[in-house]
Amino acid sequence: MGPDAARIAAIVTAAYTSYIARMGKKPGPMLDDYGARILAEQVWVLEDFSEIRGVLVLENTPAQFLLDNIAVAPEFHGAGYGRALLMFAEQEAVRRGHDAIHLYTHALMTENISLYRRIGYTETRRVIEKGFNRVYMVKNLAQRGP
Repeated sequence: MGPDAARIAAIVTAAYTSYIARMGKKPGPMLDDYGARILAEQVWVLEDFSEIRGVLVLENTPAQFLLDNIAVAPEFHGAGYGRALLMFAEQEAVRRGHDAIHLYTHALMTENISLYRRIGYTETRRVIEKGFNRVYMVKNLAQRGP
């Protein structure tokens, strides 16, 4: 049995709800269809004590490897789950033959932009897309050591 779409959606909702007031609307990940994402084999979960603590949505295309969403249940922030999910995403990108990992976040999610910069992502562009002011970033993985 695969991950529970309802539990995944609940974690995403809990993780992103605080941004609604800042953005004036629900962030994109709150609008996603996690059942469809699971069927497309794009969802990974981090479990601890048999309970889902974090969610990762990855899209693999011939052109790029996209970290589409990462969310950790708010009550587990600071426990290292987000870092573990980010490391897994990078390892998965390399395993699938990519030398970089791409992501985007909302321009008003400034703490996310700062975090991604600290861990090696660089900004590539800013666009308004699907009604969201997005900041695209990339991390080069080709120079990772063994």
